Amino acid sequence: MRVHVVSDVHGRADALARAGEGADALVCLGDLVLFIDYDDHSQGIFPSLFGKAKAAEFIGLRTAGLFDEARTMSAALWAELGGDPRDHIDRMVNKQYAEIFAAMPTPAYLTYGNVDVPRFWPDHLRDGQHVLDGERIEIGGLTFGFVGGGLRTRYRTPYEIDDEEYAAKVEAVGEVDVLCCHIPPAVPELVYDVVARRLERGSEATLAAIKKTQPRYALFGHVHQPLVARTRIGRTECVNVGHFRARGTPYALEW
Repeated sequence: MRVHVVSDVHGRADALARAGEGADALVCLGDLVLFIDYDDHSQGIFPSLFGKAKAAEFIGLRTAGLFDEARTMSAALWAELGGDPRDHIDRMVNKQYAEIFAAMPTPAYLTYGNVDVPRFWPDHLRDGQHVLDGERIEIGGLTFGFVGGGLRTRYRTPYEIDDEEYAAKVEAVGEVDVLCCHIPPAVPELVYDVVARRLERGSEATLAAIKKTQPRYALFGHVHQPLVARTRIGRTECVNVGHFRARGTPYALEW
């Protein structure tokens, strides 16, 4: 069996269309939407509405840790645009989802990222695309468990949940061969982004489950430029499958 795994697609429908080539199935660990691109300020929902220059200014404030100032700036822009900001965002998120799900190969097994909007997914899913969150499934004789979303942060992305809710999903998955999450386990070298120069939030519940149940693999994404892309916890191979928007190539899991 050969399964291709992607995470942090962030609008790369072109590359996603090719991601299943040579594989028996595709696993997607979320973050399909691109709100704003920290490398290319012209890409994403925010610059589509307000322009590249405003996107660069917004990114500069957030990069400097000035989150209140960034929110004030954003609120002023939305006020100038008129209407309910949620209507504008929902329209553009749905446009991106339509492109992404149309391009996604099948069979595909998906869970949510922290920037995803789960309520919109049923409108775009095609036959052969299966969403799992706090659930498990057998693929080629191995049991895969899926835990979607992220934990609460100052960034306030759309699908952040409380630690207790996240831990309950990890518990529901139980003992598996391959644990698939959007965010990493709470291991410092796995959650530190060397370009953003900050620690992202990892999951203590996932780390505890790995230590207790020792799956063959723990796969995740979320941290785009990790200090360490892989490490071992006991017998478990922990792998950041890569920033798919930047790389355009999947991680291959074979057995």
